[in-house]
Amino acid sequence: MTGFKKLLVLDGKGHLLGRLAAIVAKTLLQGQRIVIVRCEGINMSGPFYRAKLKYLSFLRKRCNTKPSRGPFHLRAPSKIFWRTVRGMLPHKTARGTVALRRLKVTEGIPAPYDHMKRMVVPSALRVLRLKPHRKFSSLGRLSSEVGWKHRDTIRELESKRKRKAYEYHARGKQQRDTRKIALAKVADKLKPVEDLINSLGKRCV
Repeated sequence: MTGFKKLLVLDGKGHLLGRLAAIVAKTLLQGQRIVIVRCEGINMSGPFYRAKLKYLSFLRKRCNTKPSRGPFHLRAPSKIFWRTVRGMLPHKTARGTVALRRLKVTEGIPAPYDHMKRMVVPSALRVLRLKPHRKFSSLGRLSSEVGWKHRDTIRELESKRKRKAYEYHARGKQQRDTRKIALAKVADKLKPVEDLINSLGKRCV
C-alpha cells in the first residue's frame, strides 16, 4: 500500500486472510491507522472442511492446570482476523503494541464508516491471487459454526444498510436528471446570457 492517509478504511470482503493480514501488519508498523470492515466476508484458501478441522484443533489447545490463562479462542470473524495480524506484529514490544492499537476491525459496515470511501488491496484479492478452480471458504461461515452467534444479525443490518444506500443513490440520480431536464428547457433563454459572459472572458459553467 502506497500513500499515507489519516484513516484508511479497507473492505475485507473477497480478500484472502493471510495475504491481507500480512499487508495490514506491515502498514500498521509504518504508522498508518487502518479500519477493516466486513470481516465476515474474508476468504481462506482451501476447502471449508479443512479450515474447520484446523480451528477445532486450535480449540482443543489450552492450559492444562488453569485454562483461563489462555490461549483464548476468539470466535468472531473480526477477532480472528485481529489475532492473525497480531501474530505478524512484535506485539510484546512497545513498537508492536502501538502498531496494534492503530487497527480497528468490525463485522458489517457500521457508522461512520458507511459514509467513507472504502479501499481494497489488489495483491490480496481472492479473484486475482487464487486460481479459478481452487476451493475457498468464508471466515463468517467458519465463525458461525464454532460459536459466533451474530451472523443473522449482521446479515439483517447489512441488508438495511444496502437498502438505504440504494435509496440515497436513487434520490441523487433523480435530482440530477430533473436538473438536466430543467436546464434543457431554459437553454434557449440562457444562451444570450452565456454568450455575453463568454465575451467578457468568463467561463460559464
